[in-house]
Amino acid sequence: MTETPTTGGQGLTPGITFACAVACGVMVANLYYAQPLIALIAPALHIGPGIAGSIVTLTMLGYAAGLVTVVPLADRLENRRLILATIAGTALSLAALAAAPSAGTFLIAAVVTGFAASGVQVVVPFAASLAPHETRGATIGNVMSGLLAGIMLARPVASLIAEVAGWRAVFGVSAALMVVLGLWLARALPERRPASGHGYGEILRSMGHLLITERRLQRRAVYQGLVFAIFNIFWTSAPLLLADRFGFSQTGIALFALAGAAGALTAPIAGRLGDKGHIKLGTAIALGTITVSCLLAGVSGALHSVALIVVFALTLDGATQLNQVLGQRVIFSLPGEDRGRVNAVYMTILFVLGASGSAIATLAYHAAGWWGAMGAGAAIGSVVTLLFATEFLGGSRPRA
Repeated sequence: MTETPTTGGQGLTPGITFACAVACGVMVANLYYAQPLIALIAPALHIGPGIAGSIVTLTMLGYAAGLVTVVPLADRLENRRLILATIAGTALSLAALAAAPSAGTFLIAAVVTGFAASGVQVVVPFAASLAPHETRGATIGNVMSGLLAGIMLARPVASLIAEVAGWRAVFGVSAALMVVLGLWLARALPERRPASGHGYGEILRSMGHLLITERRLQRRAVYQGLVFAIFNIFWTSAPLLLADRFGFSQTGIALFALAGAAGALTAPIAGRLGDKGHIKLGTAIALGTITVSCLLAGVSGALHSVALIVVFALTLDGATQLNQVLGQRVIFSLPGEDRGRVNAVYMTILFVLGASGSAIATLAYHAAGWWGAMGAGAAIGSVVTLLFATEFLGGSRPRA
């Protein structure tokens, strides 16, 4: 495929990169605001305990639907307008969450919020497409640092705002932020018109072909999906440990999560490592660090040391980001300009595998405590490391 998308002649500038990084952080945070607020939202809207957990689940299901149906449109529609449309949809759904008079309205708005927030996965390939090949890894790293910061900051920010102004204020403030973001991006981002003349149905069908034929896409998606599962195991079980063993309040848990957000600083380093051709070395370092971090975090809990747990939260988060950036450096360097579809396939696999982490964490923690959860993380880390090692076997060794 030799399509040449147009970008209005502006190309990629530091200002555009910064705008994309901020956009990723602000947009993706909307997936996580509700998680620490369920205990406040459920009684206010008369949502029973059996249904309360579906608040987060429905948001994530909406996001998954958006990954499959919205993100591939980046290969057909002008990208800036598509990004702005998803931002507008997110702002409206957040306003509906803030003002929801009933459980039904809130749950429907939660689905729409997740669906519209999938636009964040249009921003990443948009930035990668504007970047020259030799600096594409650095660009992805810079943009992804914003995304990881948004994931890590969403829960503590939501907890702190809710403690001061109530849970409805969290969604109201975010709706206002989305409006401001949309106005800024409308001025900051250049147009990018993909050259593809394919119909929407053809684009969706081609995603299956990409999944079947692109070995590097398959591998990098599975690697990061399992890594994301480990990430979710840690960040689902850590608040339980902090509350059960250390007596942390919600504010204390929020501050712990803020410390973990520093792992986003590794993203630019990861991007430059990929640009220099050290993708396999970086992947080996990332997977080894993740596995060891789980084991040492387990030891730290046994030693009753919050400080050490923070240290290994940082190494785990940093290694997760390293592997993510290297993976996207690989998939966005595949031949052709179908990066929207490539990213949709990659993120869908990542999301499905990663979502299992929260369920594993709950089961492992209640069955065997903190050691059980961290042991599960280390076991998955060992599996993905062995899977990566098969790249070096035989003559079917995939590139990068």
